[in-house]
Amino acid sequence: MMKKNENSSKRQIYFQLFWSTLKISMFTIGGGYAIVPMLKRRFTDDLRWIDGDEMLDLISLAQSSPGPIAVSASVLIGYRMAGFTGALITVFATILPPLLFISVVSVFYDAFRKSETIAAVMTAMQIGSAATIVGVVISMSFEIIKKKDILPIAVMAGAFVASSFFHISAIVVILVCCSLGILLTLLPKGFFAGRRKRP
Repeated sequence: MMKKNENSSKRQIYFQLFWSTLKISMFTIGGGYAIVPMLKRRFTDDLRWIDGDEMLDLISLAQSSPGPIAVSASVLIGYRMAGFTGALITVFATILPPLLFISVVSVFYDAFRKSETIAAVMTAMQIGSAATIVGVVISMSFEIIKKKDILPIAVMAGAFVASSFFHISAIVVILVCCSLGILLTLLPKGFFAGRRKRP
């Protein structure tokens, strides 16, 4: 009976992973970053499978890994929830809608390219996606600010300034942040706290 319940629970998780990532992938327009707020809303806010801090970590890993962020983030979430099988389910569900859409578009490419209606629809969808991305950036930033830890706030602000105002490559920003993270991990716990207490 217990094994039966476990199998049923696993099937439920598999179904939720597949259906959730399939729906998200179907309605993600405007680039890979548009998927981030949708993943957060579904798996953090609705299902409560992953808390806000862990979602930030997963998105950071997805952004730092090679390939599209939408696929990388989905794979990480799938693996986190259901191991290798979960990762396979989420990657399949994530690539299925774009694969079908691109296959159709490739057949009717000339008609799509010349249609002013389709161009206007795509532009409006991109504007909506941009607004959604801005919303999740603000939301995730507040999660970091609420902890009142100076170092993460300084790193976040520094990365934003370097990228937006000095046009430093995202690759350089990511590598610097990774190096800083490794350095902080190697330092003794409470290193900075101990320094602050000194006169």
